[in-house]
Amino acid sequence: MNSLHILILIPFVFAIAIPFLHKLFHPKIHLGWFVLLIPLVIFLHLFRFIPLVAKGEHMEASFAWLPSMEMNLDLYVDGLGLLFGLLISGIGVLVIIYSIFYLSKLQEELHKFYVYLMMFMGAMLGLVFSDNIFILYGFWELTSVSSFLLIAFWYERKSSRDGALKALLITVFGGLCMFVAMIMLTLITDTYSIREMILHAELVQGHKLLVPVIICILLGAFTKSAQFPFSIWLPGAMEAPTPVSAYLHSATMVKAGIYLVARFTPVFGGGSVWFWLVSGIGIITLLYGSMTAVRQTDLKALLAYSTISQLGLIMSLLGIGSLAFYFGPSEYGVIYSMAIFAAIFHLFNHSMFKGSLFMVVGIIDHETGTRDIRRLGGLMQLMPVSFTVALIGSFSMAGLPPFNGFLSKEMFFKAANDVRMAEIFHLDTLGVLFPLLAWMASIFTFVYSMILVFKTFSGKYRQEKLHRDLHVKPFGMLIPPVILAFFVVAIFFFPNVFSKYLLKPAFVSILPPQFTIDEMDIKISAWHGWNNELLMTIGVVIIGSLLFITFKRWIPLFKRYPSWLTLNNLFEKTLKKVESYSLTLTNRYMTGSIRHYFIYIFSFFVFALVGSLLLLHGFQFDVSKDSTISIYDVGLVLGVMIAALTVLFTSNRITAIVALSIVGYLVTMFFVIFRAPDLALTQMVVETVTTVLFLLCFYSLPKLQKDSSRIKFKFTNLIVSIATGVTITILSLSSNSHKLFEPISYFFENAYELAGAKNIVNAILVDFRGFDTMLEISVLCIAGLGVYTLTRFRMKGRDENEAK
Repeated sequence: MNSLHILILIPFVFAIAIPFLHKLFHPKIHLGWFVLLIPLVIFLHLFRFIPLVAKGEHMEASFAWLPSMEMNLDLYVDGLGLLFGLLISGIGVLVIIYSIFYLSKLQEELHKFYVYLMMFMGAMLGLVFSDNIFILYGFWELTSVSSFLLIAFWYERKSSRDGALKALLITVFGGLCMFVAMIMLTLITDTYSIREMILHAELVQGHKLLVPVIICILLGAFTKSAQFPFSIWLPGAMEAPTPVSAYLHSATMVKAGIYLVARFTPVFGGGSVWFWLVSGIGIITLLYGSMTAVRQTDLKALLAYSTISQLGLIMSLLGIGSLAFYFGPSEYGVIYSMAIFAAIFHLFNHSMFKGSLFMVVGIIDHETGTRDIRRLGGLMQLMPVSFTVALIGSFSMAGLPPFNGFLSKEMFFKAANDVRMAEIFHLDTLGVLFPLLAWMASIFTFVYSMILVFKTFSGKYRQEKLHRDLHVKPFGMLIPPVILAFFVVAIFFFPNVFSKYLLKPAFVSILPPQFTIDEMDIKISAWHGWNNELLMTIGVVIIGSLLFITFKRWIPLFKRYPSWLTLNNLFEKTLKKVESYSLTLTNRYMTGSIRHYFIYIFSFFVFALVGSLLLLHGFQFDVSKDSTISIYDVGLVLGVMIAALTVLFTSNRITAIVALSIVGYLVTMFFVIFRAPDLALTQMVVETVTTVLFLLCFYSLPKLQKDSSRIKFKFTNLIVSIATGVTITILSLSSNSHKLFEPISYFFENAYELAGAKNIVNAILVDFRGFDTMLEISVLCIAGLGVYTLTRFRMKGRDENEAK
C-alpha cells in the first residue's frame, strides 16, 4: 500500500477514533483541535508534490483489491488531481479552524459533525485521485451520502431535513446515470482505467453509444455541480452549518462535477454534442444563477445562487475549451485551449473568495442572529475586519481589480468573444449568444456583489431589527477568512507564481499530448490594452452601478415572477404527487396479509418465467436420455405428497412440523437412490437442524384456537399453487433439455484435489462458495437473533400479564 492510499484512508480511520476522543476529552477540549491535524498532514504531504508536478511528473499507486475482477484501487496524481487535493485539504484546514469557534463544544454533537466531515474529506480525495472509473464512482456516491449527513446535521429543523433530502435525491439520481455511462464506457474501451480511456478517445467518439454515454455522464456532473435545471438543491443545502457551506458548497463537493467534466474532456472533447451541452448549460446556469441571486434577501441564499452562477461560468469555459480538441495544436486550438486554463484559474479563485464570503456571512449570523439583508446595515464600524474581508471577496466575485476574480473574469470574456471565430457547430451565427449572455450575467453578478457588501455593512445600524445584541466574536473565526482574503489579493499581484506551480500543471493534464505546452506563452497580467474584454468590464461597472443605485425601482419586477413557476416549486409539487401516488399504490397491495403477499410473489414468478420461456422459445423437452422411473421413485413421490398434504390440513403444529421434516427426509432418500451420498448427508443434517429450530420457535407461540384450526378453501390459492408447481416442473424439464455448456459438476469432481475435501458438497459450501455461505450464515444468525428477541419480549409480556 502506497502513501497515496494512506492519505485517502487517514480520514476514514480517524473518523472511527473520533467518538472515543469525544468520550475522553469532552467537554474539556474542543474536538476540532484533534481533527485539525488530519487535513493539515494531508496538505503538507501533498504540498511536497508541487515541484514534481510542476516539472510534468506524476505519482501513481495501485493496490490489488479484487484481482480476479481486475478491480484495483488505482490512484493517479497529476496537475489536476493535485490542485483539487490541495483545495480539499487546505480549505479543510481553514474550515475546521473556523468550526472550532463557530460550533459550541457544549451545545453541538461535535463527534457526529467531525465524523461526517472526515468521511466527506476522504471521499473527495479518493474521487479526485482515482484512476479506476468504478472506484471513482464509489467515492462519488460516498460524497453524496456524507454531504446528506452534514446538511442534515441540525436535523431538528424541518428545513435542514428537507434540504438534505433534496440534495441526496438529485445528486444520487445523477450518480446512477453516471454509473450507467461508466458501464457503457468500459464496454466500449474494455478497460476500467480513465487514462486508458483517454487513449481510446477516437474509439469512444466513433461508437454508436457516444450520445447516451455523454448524456448520462453529464447528468452526473450537472447534478453534482448544481447546473440548470438541477441547481435547486444547492440553496436548500444552505440550511447546513456555515462551515459545511464554506467547505462543501464553495470549494469541494460542487466542484466534483467540474472535475468530472475536466477529466473526461479529453475523451469527449471536439464533438458538437459535448460542446453544446457543456457550454450551453453552463452559460444558461451562469445567467440563471446571477439573475436569481439579486432577488434574495437571505445572505446565504444569495451566496448559494452566486455559487450556482460561478459554477456555470466554469462549466461554460470547459465547454468552450473543448473546441481545442477539434482544432488540435493549431492556432485556433491554442486559442480555445486557453478557455480551459481560464476555467481552472477561476475554479481556484472562486474557492478563495467564496470560502471567505461564506465565513463572513457565518460571522454575521453568529453575532447578529440573522442573515436577512432587510434587517442588517451599518455593520462597517462594528465589524471592520469582517467588512474588509467581505469587500475583498465581493469585489473579486464582481470581477474588479485589484483582486483575483478580475483576472479570470477577463479571460472568460475573451473566451466568450473567441467562440464566434469557430466556423463549426453553427457558431458563426449562434456564437454571438456567448458574449451577450456572459455580459448580461456579469452585470447581475456585479449587482448582487454590491448588495452583499453595501446593504449589509453600510447605512444605518438597526439594533431593534436584530435578534440579539451584537457581542464580541471569537477572534479565531476571523483567521480563516482573512487568510483566504489575503490569497485573493496576492493572486492578483503574483498570478504567474500560482500559474507555474498549480494552474499550468492542471492545464497540461487536461490537454492532449500533441499540444506543445512549453511553446505556449501562458502569462497572466492585469493589463492587455483597450480591448473588447476591458470595454465589457467598463460596461458591467457602469450599468451594474446604475442598477444597484435604482435597485428598489426595478427589483419589484423580478419579484412579480410567480412562485409556482419556479423550479423548486415544480420539484416539490412533483415529489408530493409521486409520494401520494406511491402511498395509494402501496396501500393497495400492502394489506398486512401474508396470503396476499404470497399471491403477488408467486404470480409474478409464474408470469416472469413462463413469459420468458415463451419469448425465448424455451419449451423444449428431451426425455430420451432420462433414467427410467423405478417403483422406489414412485413410492417416495407418494410419500412426499402425503406428508405435504398432512402439513396443509393438520390442526396441530407439532404434527405439521413432523410432516414437514418427513418431506425433507424423503428428499434425502432421493439423493441416496441417485447415488449422491454427499448431498444426502448434507440434506439430513440441515433437515435435522431446521426441525429442531422449528420446534423451539413454535414452543413459544400461543395455542391454535378452534376457529383458526380450520383452513378455508380458497380457489385463488389453488390456482396460484398449481400454476407455481407447473411452472417449476416445466422450467426443470426445459433446463435439463438445454445442454448448452459443460455441466459445472465436472469441475467439482476435483474437489479433493482442489480443496482437500472428501465431501463435494462441503467443499462447495466452504471453499468454492465460501463468501456466499458466510453471508447466508450471517443472515440466519440475524434472523435467529430477531426471533429470539421477539419470543423473549412475548414471554416477558405474558409473564407480566399473569403477574397482574
